[in-house]
Amino acid sequence: MADISTLEQDLIGAVDKAADEAGLEAVRVAALGKNGSVTGLLKTLGAMSPDERKTQGAAINALKDRVTGAINARKDTLKTAALDARLASETVDVTLPLRDTPAETGRIHPISQVIDELTAIFADMGFAIAEGPDVETDDYNFTKLNFPEGHPARDMHDTFYFPQKSDGSRMLLRTHTSPVQVRTMLAQKPPIRVICPGRTYRSDSDQTHTPMFHQVEGLVIDKSSHLGHLKWILEEFCKAFFEVNTVKMRFRPSFFPFTEPSLEVDIQCKRDKNEVRFGEGDDWMEILGCGMVHPNVLRNCGLDPDAVQGFAWGMGIDRIAMLKYGMPDLRPFFEADVRWLNHYGFRPLDFPTLAGGLSA
Repeated sequence: MADISTLEQDLIGAVDKAADEAGLEAVRVAALGKNGSVTGLLKTLGAMSPDERKTQGAAINALKDRVTGAINARKDTLKTAALDARLASETVDVTLPLRDTPAETGRIHPISQVIDELTAIFADMGFAIAEGPDVETDDYNFTKLNFPEGHPARDMHDTFYFPQKSDGSRMLLRTHTSPVQVRTMLAQKPPIRVICPGRTYRSDSDQTHTPMFHQVEGLVIDKSSHLGHLKWILEEFCKAFFEVNTVKMRFRPSFFPFTEPSLEVDIQCKRDKNEVRFGEGDDWMEILGCGMVHPNVLRNCGLDPDAVQGFAWGMGIDRIAMLKYGMPDLRPFFEADVRWLNHYGFRPLDFPTLAGGLSA
């Protein structure tokens, strides 16, 4: 019994000295494991007489229960201490401001925002969205749009051409989104009412021009459309886009190979301290080009100009974005400067609507 009492004192002392759960597990194995000291005592019971086995067995089992209880109690103590230490090391200062979520810190590029605004305005007028490839054929980009071979108007575009093919033809990067109009007229029967936003490419670069830029063009083809309809659409668009109640516009004769008559449109504005305000003032600013679709274009697209007619217009998305949001230089649009985007960008969940506001 003296040996059991001494062993118990040693084991309880080792349990109390265990500094962590790993150390405590080592004490448990040394006492209660397969080759542990308490397990060794239990193995000696087989060689004892029945009376000795009865006495020693009860004492050894009681020792085992007390050691097991001490180990479990120490384990609970160590777990509590470990949790307290973790809580102390991982405290959070709740007085600090919360970090903004990605939905708050992210920004929509002004070009994407303006395209959404255009879509909202023209969709309200009943227009669909048409798209086409950036890499086009000379036929769709020029010939079907009434640009004959050698026509000087082709030189106005400074086109990016791909290497010549074996048959002498060359693909190109589209210089306007007008090929989308061609594809639409070839694929659909009138009435047609679409807008064609997208990227376009010309070899030009300065403060107001970049080699890649964005355009939106509109096309209406039916039996009775005329310039009066065109003027109303453009006036309503300018009022909605620039968010003014009234706007004055003037239409000047011009020349485009794919429209006849062709017009350039100026919008009333006021220039004051590097700021342009629309709907007021006595100055004018050119904003877009338009006209009635040329009969040759209708014929090239398989339509009878004696049966249907229509009008088209086009404007630079980058340009109207600069005018509306006061951006002095076009080049930062494509420089991927996060500081510029944080300043001019838009919240990703604020979708433009005519009811709620385009640029709210």
